[in-house]
This record gives sequence, C-alpha cells and structure tokens, in this order.
Amino acid sequence: MLPISLWAQETIATDSVTVAGTVAATLTKAEVPATDAAAGTIGELATGLNTVWMLLAAMLVFFMQPGFALVEAGFIRTKNTANVLMKNLVDFMFGSILFWFIGFGLMFGIGGFVGAPHFFNLDVMDKIIDNGLPIEGFLIFQTVFCATAATIVSGAMAERTKFSMYLVYTIFISVLIYPVSGHWTWGGGWLMNGEEGSFMMNTFGTTFHDFAGSTVVHSVGGWLALVGAAILGPRIGKYGKDGKSKAIPGHSLTLACLGVFILWFGWFGFNPGSQLAAATSGDQIAISHVFLTTNLAACAGGFFALVVSWVKYGKPSLSLTLNGVLAGLVGITAGCDLVSPFGAVIIGAICGVVMIFSVDFIDHVLKIDDPVGASSVHGVCGCLGTILTGLFATEEGLFYGGGCHFLLAQIFGAAVVGAWAAGMGYIIFKGLDKVHGLRVHKRIEEEGLDVYEHGESAYN
Repeated sequence: MLPISLWAQETIATDSVTVAGTVAATLTKAEVPATDAAAGTIGELATGLNTVWMLLAAMLVFFMQPGFALVEAGFIRTKNTANVLMKNLVDFMFGSILFWFIGFGLMFGIGGFVGAPHFFNLDVMDKIIDNGLPIEGFLIFQTVFCATAATIVSGAMAERTKFSMYLVYTIFISVLIYPVSGHWTWGGGWLMNGEEGSFMMNTFGTTFHDFAGSTVVHSVGGWLALVGAAILGPRIGKYGKDGKSKAIPGHSLTLACLGVFILWFGWFGFNPGSQLAAATSGDQIAISHVFLTTNLAACAGGFFALVVSWVKYGKPSLSLTLNGVLAGLVGITAGCDLVSPFGAVIIGAICGVVMIFSVDFIDHVLKIDDPVGASSVHGVCGCLGTILTGLFATEEGLFYGGGCHFLLAQIFGAAVVGAWAAGMGYIIFKGLDKVHGLRVHKRIEEEGLDVYEHGESAYN
C-alpha cells in the first residue's frame, strides 16, 4: 500500500482513495483517524510555534521597561534617579495586576464604547477572543503593551511629582484610559470595524490601521505626558524671569544611550511580535518585513536628527540623536506592515526631524517642561507616524494611488484617540492636583526626591 501524503489532492470514497494519475491505493476506514491525528499534530505544532513567538515577543517588549528606566534616569539629575527607577518598576507591577483584574476585559470584552469587564475570569475572555492562542499568553502579551503606555508618562513628569500621586494616575491609565481606546482599535471596537454599515465604512470606506501601536500605545502615553507636565508646571529654575528656557542637563548620557539601545532591541518584539503568528510562510515573510521596516525607520530617525541638530545648534547632539532613533521607531510602529522599506526610511526621517522642532516648540513656546522629550517622541511622532501610514501604505496609501479615504481614516483615528487621552488626562491630573496636589514641596524638589520620597539614593 502506498503511503498517503497529507498535502496531496485526494478524492476519498467510503473504503478507498483514488490518487491523481495512474497510481491507486486503498485506504481503509481504520487509517482515517490516523490521518486526522497527523493533521492534528501538525496543527498543534503550528499553534505551539505561534505561542512561542508571541511569548518571545512579550519578553522583548518587557525588556523595554529597563530601557525606558535607563533613558529617563539618564536624562534627569542624580538626586532624582532612584525615584524615576522606582516609577518604572511600579509601572509594570501595578499595571500587570490591574490589567489582569479589569483592563483586559474592558479592552477585549464585548461592548460598543468599551468591553464588558470580566474580573479575573480568563475562561470567559478565552471564549470571546478565541484566536487559537492560549489566553494566558495573550494576556501577558497585551499586558506589556499596557505597561509601555503607562511608563511614557513618568519621564515627562519627572523630578517634581509626588510618588503617591504617580501611583494613583498609573491606576487610571491601566484600567481606564488605555483599555478604552484600545477597545476601539485592537479590541474589535468601532475604529477598526470593517463590517458593512459600520461608522468607519460608511464615513471613509475603510478602517483605521495601527499595526503595533503608534497611536494606541505611544500617542496615548505621549498626550498624557504633555497634559500632565503642563498641569504640573516646570521644574524650579527651568525658566528665568525673562521667560527664557534654561537647559537642565541630565546626569548620564551613558545610561540614556544604553536605554535607547535596549528599547531598539525590544522594538523587534513590539512590532514583529504584533503579527502574533510565525507558523506559515506568509507569517514569516510578514515578520521579516516588519523587522526590516522597523530597523530602517530607527536608523533614518537617528541619522536625520543628528544632521538637523548639527545644522541647527552647531554641534551633533547625542541626546537629540537618541530621541531621533526613538522617534523613528514610534513613527513606523503604525504602518510597519504596510509600507515599503523606502517608505519606512522616509517616515523615520520625517519623525526624526519633526521631533527636534517639536521639542523646541513645546519647551520655548508652550513653556511645558518635559525633561526627556516624551511628549514629542511619543505623542507627536506617534500621531505623525499614524497619519504618514495613510500616505505611504503600498496598497491604500495616497502616494500609491489609493486615494484619500485611508489617509482621512488615519487622521480621524489618531485625532479621536489623542483627544480621548488628552481629555481624560486633563480631568485626572487636574482632579488629583486639586484634591491632593501633584507636586512635591519646593524644598523636596530642590534637594531631591530620592531621599525625601524613598529614604535612599541611587548613588552613595
């Protein structure tokens, strides 16, 4: 009896099978379960590979937490280092528990504006999501993205925020602000609803697209950071009596540079990992493409930030180059799956340049003190990268003959999510400031938050 190929085109009768061509073989009923078992084994292997890829990507995104911690620590002064490191640690601890408890249900549960919460109940969520992956692993993957959105805020509000108030607004980000806008997009909500008669299809003829979170993660964190820093006010000594901005250098560009390299490395989980599959040839091509576009955008963002800072300030600035790399990474995150390598370079370059002028505008014109440039890197470039996807997407993009429908959908989605984050941020930060005060006392700020807030120093 000839062996039966799992991939051959076969015609199966009750007790026999006819093989294409002149070769015929008999397949008994007893052998059918064996064939099904083999197919089931292959399916399990594919699911296993997809699961391992998802969890590996989650590990890489988790590793971005120390990257953010080092960047923020390097861009602030020595006396506040332990404080900002503690905040980045707490982000993940609090965020993981809170997102598991309620945020996951709000983001991926069934509902219009927001999903129905299923407190601690992963069995119910598994039936709702049903993506073929273990629900526990999918929860972990989404948790690390939530933690990223929360940690962006700490850098912009560094060196003068009460630690207790930081704990409170981190709760709001993890259980309300991020999950709600996340439901609109990744949770099956209205911004990505492609069904006939849906709002986006009726209005734009297409849906909003954010592959890995330029808007969903980064602009949410960036707009929260901008509003929080504005309400908190500038650090003591940041602006003189004449209103001119004064530089307050961070204590270690070495730490900041190491942090950017770690974030760059982690982004290879952030973007390619959002494919959530690696078993098929199509998945493998998609992952490889996203790896390439992600890296090219980062390089272009850093290079063009270096050149522009050199021309603008007379010296090639390391700090601006580091933020240029991050700006390129943030910008490409929305469309890394849709744009060509050339498009990725253009998006990275635009974001790297715009970031420099955005930092200058926020500091000198708006008079908002953002020590690490989080508002520009994540807020402005997250929004900009999402919109540029509408121009450079190879299928629907305006520059590729796709018309303006997709571009308008991208603008609308970025604006709606940005307004949600900024509006909720204003309510929460203003409320906390009125009720308890966001800012530490003047003496604590002058002498450092490390000793007064934590009773210890990062450097002894």
